[in-house]
Amino acid sequence: MRAVLTHLTLTDFRSYERAELALDGRPAFLFGANGAGKTNLLEAVSLLAPGRGLRGAAIAEIGRRLPGEAQGRAWSVAARVEGADGETRLGTGLETAGAARRVVRLEGENAPPGRLADLVRLVWLTPQQDRLFLEGAAERRRFFDRLTFAAEPAHAAFAAAYDKTLRERMRLLTADAPPDPDWLTALEARMAEAGAHMAEARARTLIALQDEIDHRHGRPFPQGALSLTGDWERMAGQGLEAAEIAARLAAALRAGRERDAAAGRGLTGPHRGDLAVVHREKDRPAAECSTGEQKALILNLVLAQASRLSRAEGAPNPILLLDEVAAHLDRIRRAALFDEIEALGLQAFLTGTDEALFDDLKGRAQGVQVDAARLAVTD
Repeated sequence: MRAVLTHLTLTDFRSYERAELALDGRPAFLFGANGAGKTNLLEAVSLLAPGRGLRGAAIAEIGRRLPGEAQGRAWSVAARVEGADGETRLGTGLETAGAARRVVRLEGENAPPGRLADLVRLVWLTPQQDRLFLEGAAERRRFFDRLTFAAEPAHAAFAAAYDKTLRERMRLLTADAPPDPDWLTALEARMAEAGAHMAEARARTLIALQDEIDHRHGRPFPQGALSLTGDWERMAGQGLEAAEIAARLAAALRAGRERDAAAGRGLTGPHRGDLAVVHREKDRPAAECSTGEQKALILNLVLAQASRLSRAEGAPNPILLLDEVAAHLDRIRRAALFDEIEALGLQAFLTGTDEALFDDLKGRAQGVQVDAARLAVTD
């Protein structure tokens, strides 16, 4: 289902006091000096979907703050989205500076954040993800969960429920007083149910992504062989039903109470899994590949995700947010990236400091110069 942003308005968002951008549905490349506000604009777009955006920032920290101001201001991001049913107005932000929760509005009416997934789905790649294969497992889990969530929005609710219950269980296990075994059993049952759904969604995503990557021959990006190292994801990948996975996870949690209490953390469950990627042509783990190869592996994975989501029935096409990607690619791969975005028919936002990086996109994309948080369309 074709869905594109046609208008974007930022108010007191990061470095922007007020900015408006009319979009024509084509890819848009943003160019300007470091610190001009390019990534801030991408972050604003990323907040038009559920979650904390591409920076993972606390909502109260996003508002514009002048020198000497201790607290960020109330902020908003408003947009118009053209979809199969016409144009929809949506927005999000903080109505009061320092508030803990943002509001979401559709056509001027308050709405739960989850409704945003019906209108906008996002896939992004940022410079911070360049070290994805060198960081700890937690970063890779978050990365893969975002990919999963983009295809299956319910995954976010299961992950949030699992994390909340995990924290409650650990508070009981590490408290001075002996925990109530019945309450522990109830918590572990909730954890196991949510964890089983998480494992199933991750396993489905892995299979779909690997299939997409396997069919991406002839492109100048290396192919990755993907696997999930978690026991629960492997069970799901082997075809075990969610009820059976939940029963096994609940039993493992009961058996591990004493060990988890001594360690001060949960030692089994979907929160312990990891994503493994092998450079298929070289048969080497991604962590042992060059920086350029790692970047290309991640980019190919993100493009595979965008490609499969673009064919999903009844869901909006994904919007790609690619921050400073072009600068790390040679001319051939840069041109291949632009060609692929155009072939997929997706709206994309790309950033770079040098306008010349996007020469191969000119005439088929919208150029936007960003200068001191001011936006000027150049094409």
